Amino acid sequence: MHTASTPALPQSAPRRLPGDLAIWFFILAEMLAFAVFFAAYAFARTKNVEMFNLYQQTLDRDLGAINTVLLITGSWCVVLAVQAAHRDDQSAISRNLLLGFLCGGGFIAVKVIEYAAKFGAGISLSTNTFYMFYISLTFFHFMHVLLGMVILAILWFQSRQGVYTSQQANGLESGAAYWHMVDLLWIVLFPLVYVMR
Repeated sequence: MHTASTPALPQSAPRRLPGDLAIWFFILAEMLAFAVFFAAYAFARTKNVEMFNLYQQTLDRDLGAINTVLLITGSWCVVLAVQAAHRDDQSAISRNLLLGFLCGGGFIAVKVIEYAAKFGAGISLSTNTFYMFYISLTFFHFMHVLLGMVILAILWFQSRQGVYTSQQANGLESGAAYWHMVDLLWIVLFPLVYVMR
């Protein structure tokens, strides 16, 4: 008895977590720390909504929005760099990592302008509870952006040496995962501290 042979289905590559497992544990720990910080902010806000709303209006939402665009654009550039590695496009890897780094630099510059205005007005951690959270949360994130920029600079330098290819993109994917975490945290932080009333 003749049976028609069934064509074999194409084998898809097994799904995997991009980058090293260690970076994902680190990202999880960092996000947990921020989650505790965000929960403490939300709790403190419920205790004094009027005061938080009043001082929240002194923040520059336009600068916060510019920084949101800069980080999202930076993440997009880093995605393009990883995609370029998967197709062995060395110049595109370097170019997009540099653009991501410059977006991070833009974020830092805008934040320094914002801090200068606040500190110039005599605002500090001890001014009130709202400013204590605003300065602490944004500075904690600021330091993560700086670390992310260091990582992007290292990745850029290594990409110029041809380190990342379609066969070897693990380090690039790990650095990209960290940068996306920094972006994601700001996407939560910006509306929470600057916008939500």
